[in-house]
Amino acid sequence: MFIGVALCLTSFGAAQSAAVTEPPPGASACSGCHATDPSVATPAPRLVGRKPDEIVAALAAFRSGQRPATVMDRIAKGFTDAEIRAIAEWYGEKQP
Repeated sequence: MFIGVALCLTSFGAAQSAAVTEPPPGASACSGCHATDPSVATPAPRLVGRKPDEIVAALAAFRSGQRPATVMDRIAKGFTDAEIRAIAEWYGEKQP
């Protein structure tokens, strides 16, 4: 019985760690333009390592029309405040 409990606890811990590293919904789409690999050239600003509040503020400005954009204004309108915060936190935790 002890082995069964130990295996369950080990699996639970592994599942939790995997969940932490998985990008939140929507974050994967960002990397199409905002490359996460520093060796990849990109015209869009990198999000990796930025302060989450900077990302949130930028997306809020795009959504409101305060910041001009070609497509980011429309993309930003597709996310809720909670989704934007989750994406910003996830990118902010990544190392450049």
